[in-house]
Amino acid sequence: MEERQSMPTWDATQQRVLDAADGLLSQRGVRGLTVAELARRSGLSRPTIYRSWNDADDVVRSALLRRIVSILADLTPPPPGRAGVVDDILRFIGRFRSDAVFARLLEDEPEVFTRYTLQRVGASQRMILAWLTDAVSAAQHDGSARRGDARQISVMLLMIAQSAVLSHGTVADLIDEDAWHSELRAALDGHLRP
Repeated sequence: MEERQSMPTWDATQQRVLDAADGLLSQRGVRGLTVAELARRSGLSRPTIYRSWNDADDVVRSALLRRIVSILADLTPPPPGRAGVVDDILRFIGRFRSDAVFARLLEDEPEVFTRYTLQRVGASQRMILAWLTDAVSAAQHDGSARRGDARQISVMLLMIAQSAVLSHGTVADLIDEDAWHSELRAALDGHLRP
């Protein structure tokens, strides 16, 4: 079993770099983003950035992780019962889809979005899985969610949510937003139902 990750923190200097990355990502995405550009935008030197990150790719991953942590911070502690878990997953998805950086990557650079969020289980997904596992465990404890390994159930919930978010644009002509939301709610609830 994997060790649970604690919420990451960034010092003031790192926050400046991540703020610069956020600005660049929301304006024009990942393409051409360099450490030199991050240094100029943050007003810091390249060696200062290299003290915390290996390259621009590492900065992007940290910037995306910080955005995930921010969304999750609004959703803790675990919600009461299965319905609360489903509500919070949908709330997370809504915040994720409306986030300036994630929305831009989804719309304009889906291949980049996939590389940073779906091709491997990174720090962001581990944070989401830890949050989901706590929520599923709480719902199991009150009897509103089915028995089973809470982490395995959470992995499938994450897959359902990721698939729905990534495929949303593809099926937008086939299903309106309200129906998409309703069907996603039914899929998540059905996966958790005892």
